[in-house]
Amino acid sequence: MAQNDVETLNSFLRGEISAVETYRQALERLSDDRLRPQLEVCQKDHEQRVAAIRERIERLGGTPAEGSGPWGVFAKLVEGGASAFGEKAAIQALEEGEDHGLADYQRDADQVHGDARRFVRMELLPAQKRTHERLSRLKKTLH
Repeated sequence: MAQNDVETLNSFLRGEISAVETYRQALERLSDDRLRPQLEVCQKDHEQRVAAIRERIERLGGTPAEGSGPWGVFAKLVEGGASAFGEKAAIQALEEGEDHGLADYQRDADQVHGDARRFVRMELLPAQKRTHERLSRLKKTLH
């Protein structure tokens, strides 16, 4: 059971690492300084989840994933989209990433057990919902 929990948490961790990378890339290309504070808050939210998930995996005796793995492909797509299509497209791509992260937590929360399940349901999922809502509100201000 603990090994399955570690595998699921590592999947969440790779997604969070990808999110941090994606926000970093978007922030590097951002020219509208009004968007920067909100995007930085979202990036910090994901960084906090990276640290929390790593800690949880180590407590379970597992080895935390080091990189985003296949999730990094999404970060590369956002990087290209932000360069080619501008800030609205970058915000749209970030929101799609938030949608994907939220769906992952909702779909896989019950793949973990005991304290790990409580951690996902009571900490990670609500935090992801808040980040998702923040980005959705930001996107609406661009229209």
